[in-house]
Amino acid sequence: MPAGTPVDAPSATYGWGCIPAAVRIGGTDFTTSLFPREGGYLVPVKVAVQRAERIGVGDRVEVTLHIEPH
Repeated sequence: MPAGTPVDAPSATYGWGCIPAAVRIGGTDFTTSLFPREGGYLVPVKVAVQRAERIGVGDRVEVTLHIEPH
């Protein structure tokens, strides 16, 4: 997730800057946590999602995120 993406991290984080999110890639919905990294956020993609959507490390994908503040 690029730097400058509007996220109110303090109200959404559960600690260590990690932010829980509901995510959609292609036709697959899953939950994960965004991790702060180099001024932006890393979106981990579960192996089951990678296989279902036929994506791998280095691929560019369109991601839909839903973040719920605490």
